Amino acid sequence: MELGLELVPAERKQIISRLMQFYLYDFTRYLDLDVDRDGAYPAYPGLEAYWNSGHNKYAYLITCDNHPAGFALVDRLLRSSEGQFYMTEFFVMPKYRRSGVGTWAAHLLFDMFPGDWKVSQIRANSPARSFWHRVIGEYTNGAFEEKFNSRQGNPSQYFSTLNAGKVKK
Repeated sequence: MELGLELVPAERKQIISRLMQFYLYDFTRYLDLDVDRDGAYPAYPGLEAYWNSGHNKYAYLITCDNHPAGFALVDRLLRSSEGQFYMTEFFVMPKYRRSGVGTWAAHLLFDMFPGDWKVSQIRANSPARSFWHRVIGEYTNGAFEEKFNSRQGNPSQYFSTLNAGKVKK
């Protein structure tokens, strides 16, 4: 299995928009989302900013054997007490789940952006929460903190990629 992670240039942004439809479909288990009259989910708010906001938003395509396997949206947080980087969205297509693709991509992104991170999930999405506990736990050797948003109750994990306990592969 040949894995890849590439920054998506503006001229290929439609691939993220198309994969976002599958991501939003996944979220219908947790949120009340409907397709429009043409059968499409609404556009992801703020997606355009990943190509026109300067150097603080990054859209990555995850590939497996040169096929799109998912995506990650990473934000550099400026002057935030929440950390330096935020895994805004992370999606692996069902075909590639439980194969190591998501773990590999997340760990590579953590390596690419050294510093303090925040990763959040929707409270009802317990599979995502389990995934991130395992992935971040492996990466940091268990050195992360989980906090819950006071309004929605959504969990977020906070950790540093500069942690001395980090296990390098």
